[in-house]
Amino acid sequence: MTRSDILITATELADLIASGQPVSVLDVRWELTEPDGRAAHSRGHVPGAVYVSLDEELSDHSVTGRGRHPLPSGAALQESARRWGLREGVPVVVYDDWNRAGSARAWWVLTAAGLRDIRILDGGLAAWRESGGAIETGSVTPEPGDVTVDVADLYRGALPTLTADDVTGFGGVLDARAPERFRGETEPVDPVAGHIPGARNAPSTATLAGDGTFLSEAELTRFFAEHDAAGGEVGVYCGSGVTAAVTIAALRAAGVDAALFPGSWSQWSSEPGRPVATGE
Repeated sequence: MTRSDILITATELADLIASGQPVSVLDVRWELTEPDGRAAHSRGHVPGAVYVSLDEELSDHSVTGRGRHPLPSGAALQESARRWGLREGVPVVVYDDWNRAGSARAWWVLTAAGLRDIRILDGGLAAWRESGGAIETGSVTPEPGDVTVDVADLYRGALPTLTADDVTGFGGVLDARAPERFRGETEPVDPVAGHIPGARNAPSTATLAGDGTFLSEAELTRFFAEHDAAGGEVGVYCGSGVTAAVTIAALRAAGVDAALFPGSWSQWSSEPGRPVATGE
């Protein structure tokens, strides 16, 4: 994958829409303090964008023991994707308005499920507004799509995953959470503070510029080299597998393959006997 395989600029999206070529746009607004983005979507979104719930459609909370945001099943994902209007051979653009978390989660889930041409709107909704892009209000109900998800091989091919046991002794593991959570100084969500022993802290927000766009390829390459993640085995986790997808997208944009530990710290810290480290 190259940067252009993963990211699309606001200008490029506007040109694509204006060309009349088919494109599906998904609004995946989510953040820890406001996980339901429906109201924000209704107040204003990219024209034609369909709202996607990260908590309800990009996670399966009926699964236990796999952290706070377990991955959705293949059958559920296919049903959701068709409800969003996704069609075979039609490119998909995903966006959010908070640190690329929601869009990166959607990009990772859809790409890992075998769907092609899924790209993140670089800079999110703010970039769209800044570029002069039109804003539409209300909700969007598209015509049902026909996309097919390979249920039998879900999450086993396009983008790799790690189990908690895999993480132990893995070549290089990055923790995408904020530094204070990594160090164990604070833990606002999970019952145990700290990090997986041997992991290095590479906050997902550090891969973004001040305007919310991803750093340049050269800057990302330098950043990950500083964290010993410029090549070889790279695994990434965060609190519950959401913001880790931002770091994985950044790694991919820099030409580095990386695997996701979906359960992340929320799973690791809930399993008795898993070691915990604190500090730098």
